[in-house]
Amino acid sequence: MSDELQVEQPGDLPGVPDAFQRLWTPHRMVYIKGENKPKDAEQGEQCPFCRAPGGEDAGGLVVRRGEHCFVVMNLYPYSPGHLLVCPYRHVADYTELTPEETAELARLTQQAMTTLRSISRPAGFNLGMNQGAVAGAGIAAHLHQHVVPRFQGDSNFLPIIAQTRALPQLLEDARQLLSEGWVTSTSQEASANA
Repeated sequence: MSDELQVEQPGDLPGVPDAFQRLWTPHRMVYIKGENKPKDAEQGEQCPFCRAPGGEDAGGLVVRRGEHCFVVMNLYPYSPGHLLVCPYRHVADYTELTPEETAELARLTQQAMTTLRSISRPAGFNLGMNQGAVAGAGIAAHLHQHVVPRFQGDSNFLPIIAQTRALPQLLEDARQLLSEGWVTSTSQEASANA
């Protein structure tokens, strides 16, 4: 089966034809099976948040780098422009952050919101951290803050009925726009606050 999106027409499947079209997204199986998740809490080559800043920005989907934290595109976004703010250091719990990491995580979150407003004009945001697998953390071993832009009418029927999200923009296209826009939008904000 190809990793490309495939839509089957009614009657394409064996058995009794029905009126439903099927949107097949086999690339999501990597996420469902946890192939990109570390197997344990130890730091190492298994952690995608430890690997991402080690290479080129485009390859790791890194949007912005700070001294203690960095911003990366979510590989499995809830909406276009879904960002994650992560410390470089492999820590699992918010209480483990140093004061410097905490301050930079907050600052990068603010800058992410400013940049997203400048680039794509979302109507609102969801911000937050899931602490532990039981709380919904997909990668509980490495702390990350979600910055999810929300758009008017972005929750259509697909997530509810088909557990699928329709994303109109490729991750690399979004990463490049955000990376380029970050400097412009944060410079304008600094000028306005001066």
